[in-house]
Amino acid sequence: MEDFLQVGVITNTHGLRGEVKVFPTTDDAKRFKKLKEAWLDTGKEMVALEISQVKFFKNLVILKFKGYDNINDIEKYKGKSLFVTRSHAVKCEKDEYFIADLIDMEAWTEEGELLGIITDVMQTGANDVYVVQVSEESPYALKVGNKRKELLLPAIKECVRNVDMEARKIKVHLMPGLLGEG
Repeated sequence: MEDFLQVGVITNTHGLRGEVKVFPTTDDAKRFKKLKEAWLDTGKEMVALEISQVKFFKNLVILKFKGYDNINDIEKYKGKSLFVTRSHAVKCEKDEYFIADLIDMEAWTEEGELLGIITDVMQTGANDVYVVQVSEESPYALKVGNKRKELLLPAIKECVRNVDMEARKIKVHLMPGLLGEG
């Protein structure tokens, strides 16, 4: 499992005093109010940044980091991601998971047949959708009706029956229409 979880992406600078606009990639942007530290992925290393000020503007969070007091100090980080350590992450409720933890999990049918690997999670608003790259060895490989052999599984109880984080497997019920038939 990942040690760092993404909470936002620096989209631009804000003003001349080192503030940045951050697009939150967390479900609750208000969590930044309680956050004291974030980790910046510079592309070469992870750098700890102390958050000294938090404001909100439209769908963005405006952050000020201690020691970054000029636009020139922070401008080079546009487009870079901000993370928190797992210990500072929000606690998941029952049947909630971090997207980073679901990626690369195996998807299996209730009958014990391998479907493939979760490669992405799409957030649609109504429910998440797991993107499963169907394995060549899967008996369902020929039934999936697209060239890239992806299966889209709605993350709902009727479809996702069990998530086993330790075994890194999910068990799914293939509802009618999921394979493109009919």
